[in-house]
Amino acid sequence: MPVLVVLVVLVNVLGGSDDGGQAADVDGSPAPQRAEDLPVLPVEVPPPTPEADATCPALMAALPLDLTGEPARLVDSDTPYAAAWGDPAVVLVCGVPQPAGLVAGEGLLQIDQVTWSVEQTDEATTWTAVDRAAYVQVTLPPDVDSAPVTVLSGVIGDTLPTR
Repeated sequence: MPVLVVLVVLVNVLGGSDDGGQAADVDGSPAPQRAEDLPVLPVEVPPPTPEADATCPALMAALPLDLTGEPARLVDSDTPYAAAWGDPAVVLVCGVPQPAGLVAGEGLLQIDQVTWSVEQTDEATTWTAVDRAAYVQVTLPPDVDSAPVTVLSGVIGDTLPTR
């Protein structure tokens, strides 16, 4: 009997079950999302500026495939300067316009050498990196804390020159 139990466990671990590919952790909770299971996300992006074309490719190439435990997902946008992770999605767009009402030094936050402007609504929190050659916007769902911005600050600081 122990051989049969081991065989059944191995078949399930190696993908032999017909549960639609849904694995579960040992505690019975669902497995983390997989990128291939997430639908393509439409993302509106502004037309690229010369600054975006010059600097955003380096950022996009350096972005992580996993952001705070959430997988990268495919996006549908008019430029290659958009990325997203998880569902609900954390969305990054490189080359956005300057935030409306931005006043140098007022209401700004600094994380890992990147200066951010933050706008919060009921639908999302939008962080915009305002000290880089191209403005970078990160939009978080309302129930997500600033951890993704902290991770992305390191990537942005390493890849985009300051203004």
